[in-house]
Parts: sequence; structure tokens; C-alpha cells
Amino acid sequence: MLWQDRRVTDATEAPDESLLRLGAAYGVVPDYWGFDGTLHQVSAATLVAVLGSLGVDASSPERIALAIAHVEDMPWRRTLPPVVVLRQGRHTHVPVHVRHGDPVEAWLELDPESGGGRLEVTQADVPVPPRTVDGTLIGRATFTLPTDLPLGWHELHASGPSADARCAVVVTPGRLELPEPLRDGRAWGFMAQLYSVRSRASWGIGDLADLGDLAWLSARTCGADFLLVNPLHAAEPVEPMTPSPYLPSTRRFVNPLYIRVEDVRETAYLSAADRALVEWAAEPALALGADPGPIDRDTAWTAKKSALEVVYAAPRSAARQAELDEYRELEGQGLEDFALWCALAERYAGREWPPAARDASSELVAQARVELQDRVDFYVWLQWVADQQLGAAQRAALEGGMTVGIMHDLAVGAHADGADAWALAPVLAHGATVGAPPDMYNQKGQNWSQPPWLPEGLARAAYRPYRDMLRSVLRHAGAIRIDHIIGLFRLWWIPAGAEPSQGAYVRYDHEALIGILALEAHRAGAVVIGEDLGVFEPWVRDYLTERGVLGTSILWFEKGHDDKPLAPEHYRRLALATVTTHDLPPTAGYLADEHVALRDRLGLLDEPVAVVRQASRAEREAMLATLRERDLVDSDPSEREVVEALHQLIAQTPAVLIGVSLADAVGERRTQNQPGTDREYPNWKVPLADGAGQLVFVEDLFDHARLRSLVTALNRALHPGADED
Repeated sequence: MLWQDRRVTDATEAPDESLLRLGAAYGVVPDYWGFDGTLHQVSAATLVAVLGSLGVDASSPERIALAIAHVEDMPWRRTLPPVVVLRQGRHTHVPVHVRHGDPVEAWLELDPESGGGRLEVTQADVPVPPRTVDGTLIGRATFTLPTDLPLGWHELHASGPSADARCAVVVTPGRLELPEPLRDGRAWGFMAQLYSVRSRASWGIGDLADLGDLAWLSARTCGADFLLVNPLHAAEPVEPMTPSPYLPSTRRFVNPLYIRVEDVRETAYLSAADRALVEWAAEPALALGADPGPIDRDTAWTAKKSALEVVYAAPRSAARQAELDEYRELEGQGLEDFALWCALAERYAGREWPPAARDASSELVAQARVELQDRVDFYVWLQWVADQQLGAAQRAALEGGMTVGIMHDLAVGAHADGADAWALAPVLAHGATVGAPPDMYNQKGQNWSQPPWLPEGLARAAYRPYRDMLRSVLRHAGAIRIDHIIGLFRLWWIPAGAEPSQGAYVRYDHEALIGILALEAHRAGAVVIGEDLGVFEPWVRDYLTERGVLGTSILWFEKGHDDKPLAPEHYRRLALATVTTHDLPPTAGYLADEHVALRDRLGLLDEPVAVVRQASRAEREAMLATLRERDLVDSDPSEREVVEALHQLIAQTPAVLIGVSLADAVGERRTQNQPGTDREYPNWKVPLADGAGQLVFVEDLFDHARLRSLVTALNRALHPGADED
């Protein structure tokens, strides 16, 4: 798209100047550039609705005037900002507000993980006129933070006759550096939807034991350095379980559906009677293993839950109990709240929750915490077991020879009726959901049905809910992929009841969100990859590169100024380059126009199908021409040869990471997910199969002829001087 070719369309119900001013104060963007190069104006009604979701009443001119006065006075009502996030080594001033003329002193309590201690903070000579707020004359003192503060979560204190306050000071890395093996080298790995890649021992769905086997075998037999998996976030603990890994109940904790029951240590010591109970529970789920139809999560979870309850009741050794206690203390209140939500979800399964139960601070919930303690303990135990099996999978990956290991995926948000929405209500918006405006692949826009972070609420919480989530996900990760990382800069808010196209962007403090992400990844020793696709402001990619966050390059989406495939040498180095993504059919299906046919069947096209099909054909022909120009295919290549050539093409890029879909490796044609649909298509339920529709199990995967051929072609392209096996 050429930015100078953009067109502007007039919007109806244009907001007036005061509404625009109020929106700007809260980060609501009044216009946006569409995928087609058109500038779209946001209507006044949309601005009012989005501001309402931010807790701002803009329903009349008088309310707007009051809201503007309030937001302008807000910083002066606070002694200290709610949080200060800065880059290490940068000169930073912090305002401290007290009654005009009152003295004040400030000091820092340093993060114990960074060495701890107390550090005095000096006041700077920065004169600022006082301001009358609520009838009191308020002055501002300015304190300068030292530039040599260590990385970490420190605490700033301010004390004086009219001051007694504290706030978090988060010092983040200026840049997240790559691990040593990647600084001058490159790595490739597989990308898998774990639930779809099952073994014969799985209970109808891929699990954490399969994850460890996949990682170890990928490294030992293929030379892979990482394994990217779908988000493993927890879904509901009761039927029906939401199939989308990108619409979880919580992003912080793991779906116990992925637990391998037989790998829980206590399972080995069950009595004969209890072992029989586990085996009986497993029978319906094990029977799903050979079923080529949609994955049945509900049957699998019902079976596992019954078996895990038997194992949970078995005695644990003193050491094992101590490990569980330590994990429980580490995860703290967040884990307790999640486990309580799971217990409440059981209690009210199949019926409407009482209003008081939806309020995590209510008396009813406090009483339920006592009444349901055993079920809370069970769900805490499930998370501990899942955490242990995740750790085992990452160890298997590294022991197999991977330089990175497991690459986890972080979804954009969580379900509006899920555990995060319940426990984190003060930092989440109500009356709006997250989505995306119309684009080339979803011409009606998308509504992801997730409540967004409240920018101000998140800052008031000093970003701790965000930090705690990152720490839990990163604990056993060599890398993390951030889905829709543009959402850390701005998110598309859709007011309740509106169409996806009738939303507006809301800005976030990206310096804080990206900085904290870099800090927690640095502490975990993990690489960060941002999925930076779609429509975004051009400076965003430059900013991410500056902070050491890798981008995402999808072969079909990378275009030059002539709208032809981008030459591989022009790709970014700091990127994960792949041929496809989970929101497109596998490459074999894409080459056959499956993405067009499917969207046509589901009524997702705004243009005539013939026009879309012609555009797809032209795109495919342009790609084949590129492959021929580089002598990667002949004049009449087979499907397999084209798929391999496309992977050889991305191997010619300078991208530090190359990703290969397991679906591509075995010739699968069916898409895992069709954006813009819910039940119209079996999203996230397609088990891994080859081009003939035959299931491919973990035990057979690395002997699959097509996979071996693709791996050989890729390794030859990445290491042209190396001897072949």
C-alpha cells in the first residue's frame, strides 16, 4: 500500500471539538487508515460509547466539560504517579504533588531481586506554577531518578506534612538482546497446534507429554531449535469447553486438559482399585485417538478430570507436598482466585450465576471460598501438575539439543465470562470488546469477544496483573510469541451491540507495556516475537526493533512496492519468517484456493467470489514466478515441490528465526481457524492429518516421507555448505 495514495471519506455524525479533546485525553483515536488506504472518521456516537467503556460520561456537552476538567486535574490530585516505567540509563523526572509550600522528601526502596537497599532521591530545580484543585493550592516538586538504577521493580516513597505516598518504579532494559547462539546465527523450528498433534497414548488430544516428545524428536531427528505451540491458556473447567486457544478463560494459567495423567508421579503408586478407576475413565477418551473427525475436548476433559480427581486424592510424599506449597506461594492470590473461579464455575454449571457471584469482592464469594476449599485445592493442584509437566517439556527440548526450546504463544485477551474478567474486573473495560476493523481477509471486521485492559486501571495497578501473567507464561519458555502485539500500542474497541466496523482505536502506554515485557523476558532468558501483522502505524515496527522484539513475516503478506512478492533479501533480520499462519489454510490448501472457497461458503466475502478468486490466482502466479526466477521450481512443479520451494525461499531471507508448520510438513490442507466465524466452521478442532486425510500421530510424524523431504530441503537451504545425511 502506498501511503500517498490514501483517500479520505467523509464521516457522518462527526464529533465536535470538545468531544475530540476529551477523547484525546483518554487515548481514543478519532480516525484510522483502513487496509484499502482510506481514512475513516469515527462517529460521535462511537466516541461517546468507547469513552463510556473507559468510565467517562460524555453523554452531553455539560458532561464532556466536567470530564475534561477532571482529567486535566487528575495528575495534581495524586501525590505520586500510580507507576513510573523507565528505560535503564535514562534521565527521568518524577512529579510529587503536595500543598503549595510544604516540604517533601523522596527515596527509593530497591527491588530485592536486584540487591535491595535504600537510595535517596534528589529534588531538581524545575519551577512549576501551582494549581488550584478542589479549592486547595497544590504545588509540584520534581525529583530526579538516578540513571544507574538496576533493572527491576523498585518502590518510590514520598513523605512530608501533606505527603505520604509510594509508587512502583519499574526499570526496564533499553533493548532485549538475543541469546548468544542467535546473535550471529539463525535457527529454525516447527509450529504446532498442540491439541491437534496427538500420540496413541494421548486421551484424544495432544498433551504436555506429546509436547516434550515433539520438541525432543524435532531437535534430534531434524535439527530444529524451537517448537512454537498455540496458547496453552486455561479454558472453562466445565462443558462446553471453548475450543479456541485464543479465547481462554485466563491467559495466566494452563489448561489442565493438556495434563498427561500417567505422568503424574502419584499415578504410579495408586492402589489396584484406584488404577482401575483411572483406566475406566480413560476408555472414552482413548477411543477418540483414531477418530478423524473434529476433536472432542469435552469428552477428553470429562475423562481426564475424573481420573485426575482419583490421583489428587492419593497421598503425596513430604517433598512433593512441599513443592506444591512452594508453587502455591509463588503464584499467590492470582492462583487462589483462579482456582476459586473454577470451583464456582462447577457450582453454577449450566445455569446463570447469581449477580453476587459475579462480583469477586462480594460476601457470597468470600463465603464460597470457605465452602469450596477442597475444590479450590484441587484446581490449585492441577495447575501445579501442569506447571511441572511444562517444565519437563522445556527440559526435554533443551536436552534434545534445541537452542531456544518451547516457544509459547500469548493470546490478545480472555473470554468476557472467564476467570480473568472475573478476578481482574478493576483493570478491564466493561461495555466493549476487542477486535479488528475490516481488512483484506475479513472484510466485515472481527469481534474477538474479549474485554480490553483499561489503560488507566492497569496503570493504577502498577501493571502487576500484566507482569504476573507474563511471569507465569515465561517460567518454562525459551521464547514467547505475542499475538497481535500491536495491541500493546492500540486496540480496536467495539462498543457493545455495535458491528466490528463501528469501533475505534484506544491507545496504550506502549513504553510501559513493551518495557515490562522486555524486563520479564530478560529475567526469564526468553526471546520475544511480536505478531505485527495487519494495519498499523509505520513507526511501530521500528520501535519494536529498537527494543529487541522480533517481528513476524508471513510469506504471502510480504509485498514490495510493486505489490509483487518481496524479495527474500529485503526481509527483516529481527523476525520470525514463516510461509503460513494458523489463520490461513496450510500451504497445500492455500495453493488450491481453500481460503477463498471457505470464506465464500461461509458468507464472509464482501466482493464477488470471482473477483477474490482472480486476485488469489494472480497472487499465486506471482509467487510461482518468483520461485522460477530463483530456480527453486521448474515449469510444472508438484504441490510438494512448491511447498518445499516456498520454505527454501524464506530460508534465503536474513530472518533470525524460520518457522515451519507441522501441517505443511505432512501435506495437510484443512485450515485450523477461519477468522470471523464461531460455529460455522470447526475452528481449532482439526486433528493433524496428511494430504490424503490420514491421521498422523507423534510416533509416526518424524518418519513421514513428506516431512523428511521438507526438512532436508530446508536444512540444505539454510546450510548450503554442509554435508547431507
